[in-house]
Amino acid sequence: MDFKTLQIERQGPVLQLRLNSPETGNAVTARMLDELLAVLEPLNDDPGVRVVVLSGAGEDFCLGADRAEFGQTLQEDPGGAQLRNIADKARRVCHALDTTHAVSIAKLHGGVIGAGVALAIFCDLRAGTDTCRFRLPEVALGVAPVWGGVLPRLLSEAGTARIRELILTGAAFDAKTAQDLTVLHKAVPADALDTTITAWTDPLTRRPASALPLAKAVLNSYSRGSRMADGAQLDSHLLAASLTAL
Repeated sequence: MDFKTLQIERQGPVLQLRLNSPETGNAVTARMLDELLAVLEPLNDDPGVRVVVLSGAGEDFCLGADRAEFGQTLQEDPGGAQLRNIADKARRVCHALDTTHAVSIAKLHGGVIGAGVALAIFCDLRAGTDTCRFRLPEVALGVAPVWGGVLPRLLSEAGTARIRELILTGAAFDAKTAQDLTVLHKAVPADALDTTITAWTDPLTRRPASALPLAKAVLNSYSRGSRMADGAQLDSHLLAASLTAL
């Protein structure tokens, strides 16, 4: 694929995957989802990739889904079929981050909003600058908080009570709060972010080849056991329904 929205760099067993639409704050489009799928879904056929680092170019990691594209898509298809297709791609991307044999690491800075939170929370490890700002604005925008199947994952990782507050109020929260919620594992000064990521990637690439996939499989199995009512398969329909009702 001729990548337009991603920068990809392979450094031995580490795959650097950077969202690369800085002029839009790396807003997630259908094209970006297609490109992410083209990279992430075949990863299990490449055991040489041990770690995937997901980052963003420019001033922000990701300012959310491209709302302008949603509006244009609705004009072209008021019934919502195209929106359901885009939403299903988002779910597949997040699922791929979660289930690939490689350890996925989110490297965050600037704004991490909406779909950006979803992409980050589905990574196994998450580090960001101490100036990161986060927000879950879906309810304020009149849509369901379901992009990528994010809700059960957020509830499992960060806890129901606090996530309920952040979703219903749409309040912004800072890196310290994100770390308290374990949305971030580490919040560090900007000049320490690269070394923080390296401190994870270096030992991960030295682990026995079968150890990391097995550990991920076990962790995911126990995690899913605590969220039996995961309805992510319905999310594309819920998102399309809420958007077409606006």
